[in-house]
Amino acid sequence: MKNYESVLYSAAGCVALAVLLVAFNFLASTVAVRADLTDGRLYTLSDGTRKILGKLDAPVKLRLYISKGESAMPVQLRSFAQRVEDVVREFKSVAGANLVIEKYNPKPDSDEEDAAQLDGIEPQQLGTGEAFYLGLSVSQLDRKQAIPAVSPQRERLLEYDLIRAIARVATPDKPVLGLMSAVPVLGERFNPMTRQGSEPWVLANELKRDFNVKTVNMSAETIDPGIKVLLLIHPRDISDKTEYALDQFVLRGGKLIAFVDPFMFFDQQPNPMMPMQQQQGTSSSLPTLFKAWGIEMDPGKVIADVVFASGGGQRYTPTVLSLNRTALNREDVTTSQIESLLYAFGGAFVVKPPEGLKVTELIKSSATSMMVDNVVASVSGDAATKGFVPSGKSLPLALRLTGKFKTAFPSGLKPDEPAKPAAKDAKPEAKTAAPQLKESGTENSVILVADADMLADGAAVDVQTVFGQRVVVPSNGNLNLAQNMVEQLFAGDDLIGLRSRATGFRPLTVIREMEARAQQQYFGKIQSLEKELQQSSEKIQSLQKGRADAKSAQILSPQQQAELEAFRKRVIETRHDLKELRKNLRQDAESLQFWTKVVNIAVMPLLVAFLGLGFAMLRRKRAAAI
Repeated sequence: MKNYESVLYSAAGCVALAVLLVAFNFLASTVAVRADLTDGRLYTLSDGTRKILGKLDAPVKLRLYISKGESAMPVQLRSFAQRVEDVVREFKSVAGANLVIEKYNPKPDSDEEDAAQLDGIEPQQLGTGEAFYLGLSVSQLDRKQAIPAVSPQRERLLEYDLIRAIARVATPDKPVLGLMSAVPVLGERFNPMTRQGSEPWVLANELKRDFNVKTVNMSAETIDPGIKVLLLIHPRDISDKTEYALDQFVLRGGKLIAFVDPFMFFDQQPNPMMPMQQQQGTSSSLPTLFKAWGIEMDPGKVIADVVFASGGGQRYTPTVLSLNRTALNREDVTTSQIESLLYAFGGAFVVKPPEGLKVTELIKSSATSMMVDNVVASVSGDAATKGFVPSGKSLPLALRLTGKFKTAFPSGLKPDEPAKPAAKDAKPEAKTAAPQLKESGTENSVILVADADMLADGAAVDVQTVFGQRVVVPSNGNLNLAQNMVEQLFAGDDLIGLRSRATGFRPLTVIREMEARAQQQYFGKIQSLEKELQQSSEKIQSLQKGRADAKSAQILSPQQQAELEAFRKRVIETRHDLKELRKNLRQDAESLQFWTKVVNIAVMPLLVAFLGLGFAMLRRKRAAAI
């Protein structure tokens, strides 16, 4: 009887527990509660996103096209598609009625598929030839932005891409982008130097598709108030008046992107002092503004970096940098998706920001780098590394300044010449100049890059001719970088600090540090060898000068022969040491990579196995004790 009652009570308890669980799940499903327990709160919307969604004053429609079904989408993309829906749902919870979400399942030959194609959503092909859809469009009235294919590779920028599309359709007018440059970015009809015209840069054509590009003259004394973002490229020979105009532009809230360059290879100009000499690259800077912002850039030096050097053999050029993702800030939306950059004959910044300004490094060199004079910028081969002394620290090549800026002209502009006395009957001219701003009213942002060559067609794209048609193919991420900078500043202050949602790439920094240390030893031994060679040569020359007979001076004495033989022996030993250094470096790097893989693959299964064995042994001991 007791056994029967215990079974009955246990069954009733299980039924009651099941009922409670079902009721709890039903009630909990009516309340959207999420807890983000990830490191860095990767799945929490940023404050800038919330501000933009909160500012929507009219409904924005977001159409989400996701193919449903077991065979409609690859398995590896289903969980990603669910995360896309989760982010869209978070947007809806913040925007409320001003964000209308519509979900569609575009099956083949259906009205939903027609709607997807009309909205600009691109079908993605499976290996079987079947197509599936994973994209979205955002619209308000007659303005529409589409993300044709939402890719897992851009998952870190999913929030940024969505909120940027919403911000664009919520803005009725096409943004006005100011473009100021001393080089013909927009092309020119006739160049007196080359006696021919030139086509616009590919960068200019790309910017014209999304923005209303307005030219600003390099001698401008004011910046049009309608320009909110100004792209400044190679401000060669900039005047104080133009720098003052840029200063006031930033203080009134304008966003500035400046590409300066200590040696712009694609801007060859003759030397006025030596007109018959070969043309050389030119230099540009913003000396007055940089001083006020705590920025230093030597206009006579470019950076050489043996880690990111280009070419090989006699074409090895450490001043032409092929930068990869390890040189880029992976946490910033501007650079997080850039894979490679060509940074040719560029400079580097030394930053000591004044109070109120914050610095964010976007691109940096390796620690195995140094600054070299412009006159040797294009030297390649063995001569390029002669006398190379690594600085031992990385330098910022591109950065963002954020905060409240103060004027670089506290006393205003100095007049060019004293004003002429006015005539007795002359009427005083009306003062139309705006009062000088001393400090920005709100926080602002300025982006600085120490290279302008990277934007020229010769460094950024490959132009091919296919069936008689001119086809432009990007050769790196240079143009993408410039477009990202412009788009981010146009997105407003709310999104300037938006970082990536996750970091998918973790480079083996320990191995790179080992390589850098080994390279420092390598160049140190080369310098020691060159120094010893110079000392031995000087010693041999001094011994020869000490001999009175000129003819006998051409014949080495036993002392000179011994000195020369000792030096040759030292050269052989040093070369052997260098080979051993390279060999040990490769062995250490391969060993570290092997054990890193072993730890990542084997540690967790072994840990689970040991925990299981420990738990089993503990249970056995308890059972034996009973």
